[in-house]
Amino acid sequence: MGFNMQKLMKQAQKMQNDMAKAQEELKTMEVEGVSGGGMVRVVANGSQEILSIAIDPQIVDPEDVEMLEDMVLAAIKDALNAAQTMAAEKMAKITGGMGGGLPGMF
Repeated sequence: MGFNMQKLMKQAQKMQNDMAKAQEELKTMEVEGVSGGGMVRVVANGSQEILSIAIDPQIVDPEDVEMLEDMVLAAIKDALNAAQTMAAEKMAKITGGMGGGLPGMF
């Protein structure tokens, strides 16, 4: 039973194709980050791109802009963390948990 380089190369090519497909799928998948009890909502896709931000007008206080900025930042971080987790889970299914795949592939 010897080492089969051709088989290994086919497996690597399949994994690379599967990862490219998964990255395209992640662009269409959405997650939501929230803060302020849902008063600020941020939607991101699986590629960690911010798609939208919604702010409930009730929390807009011209006297406390800093609070609004903090809530927007918290919601963005929440959405990006969710997107990163979603992407990592999707890629782990392809790579079999090899730590995110092969270098340069993700």
